[in-house]
Amino acid sequence: MASPTSARPRNKSDSILIVGAGVFGLGAASELAARGYRNITVIDRFPPPVPDGSSVDISRVIRADYADPIYARMASEAQDLWHTEYKEHYHQSGLVILSETPKHPYIEGCIKALKDLKQETNHIANGNDAKKKYPALTGDMSGTYGYTNAAGGWADAAAAIKQLAFKCAQRGVSFITGPRGTVTQLQRRGNKITGVELLSGLAITADYIILATGAWTSRLIPTYESVISTGQPVGFLQLTQNEADRLRKMPVCINLSSGFFVFPPTPDTNILKVARHGFGYENPIDVQYPPAKKDMPALRQTVSAPRRDTNGARTSFIPADADTALRRGIRQLIPEFADRPWEMTRLCWYTDTPKGDFIITDHPQVEGLFLATGGSGHAFKFLPVLGRYVADVFEGVASQEMKNKWSYANAMNGSPSKGDGSRGGPKRRNLNVTERANL
Repeated sequence: MASPTSARPRNKSDSILIVGAGVFGLGAASELAARGYRNITVIDRFPPPVPDGSSVDISRVIRADYADPIYARMASEAQDLWHTEYKEHYHQSGLVILSETPKHPYIEGCIKALKDLKQETNHIANGNDAKKKYPALTGDMSGTYGYTNAAGGWADAAAAIKQLAFKCAQRGVSFITGPRGTVTQLQRRGNKITGVELLSGLAITADYIILATGAWTSRLIPTYESVISTGQPVGFLQLTQNEADRLRKMPVCINLSSGFFVFPPTPDTNILKVARHGFGYENPIDVQYPPAKKDMPALRQTVSAPRRDTNGARTSFIPADADTALRRGIRQLIPEFADRPWEMTRLCWYTDTPKGDFIITDHPQVEGLFLATGGSGHAFKFLPVLGRYVADVFEGVASQEMKNKWSYANAMNGSPSKGDGSRGGPKRRNLNVTERANL
């Protein structure tokens, strides 16, 4: 189905309002400004790095390890720029990917895609073999299988986002935050989205609205249970200087069976971060969308989404079963820290799509609305190049392959329960009433 906006060419003087100051929104703003668009505004609840967004905090995995060759190629392009433009924030620690079942399909796919990219991997027939290369790993890893990839690593996410936001400002992008940057509803006039209504009671109109709202997307547009926001548990441990020095050459480690992963300690603050890339927790809320026509009732749905009007990272909370799972993961790799009290915990909110594909497309049902969302827990690593891909789709110059992959139809046609095959751990569940009260 052709988009309602496809008949109208973009104009460099058009006003563009980007809702969301994460990796999608900032990347799009920077690239569109570089291409000559002169009237770009980014709005969000908080200044970037947004404290409870999925593009922030102290670390994110940087890898080209994908079973999907398209994302592997994109990630390899991004890695080149992590080594140059964003080198101050990048740490090439190496990467260990493990599974508790031999011949895991995702691992097999990664190895094939990496071979095509000429990235070398080293097979691990027994998880304990990884300790020969990385002696900081001291746990019993027998019964796991996988590989190492010396090209992988991690980046300081918040610092990289700051750099990208500064680049946007240098290119003339405007920013609005706080209640005047918090969107409560899209403004609709017939078949066109004309602007946004704000928590402050004001409104902003624009020729084009780009929704780069991540886990908050389903608060603003119907996603029909195909795109679901899920909370993923994250824990932070404070290490002493001696402990951190002992783990300094540790790689990023991922167990695809449990979803558990761990980063090396941060260089200056000696924080050890662990998390789970799993199926997550839902936070059910009731939402109401503006009617398509004046004489039609508003559409009401129950969706999963994080809190909007407060900072979701302000409380240190994860469910008890997540706490147990994270400690089990630590015990498998670096058991000496498994019982240490948390410095902090949080839920990181993903925007999960059926196959883990992004949503980068004009909305097919209304004019003036462009979507750049659906990060599915793996978008951050593309920070140096993602804006280029978003801008290519926005301008209609992307390849048909990319348009199809990131289309609305692809995102809204299936269940997000399986993703791209990289998830592990228990099934997705709703947070209970007590747990929701702690968000």
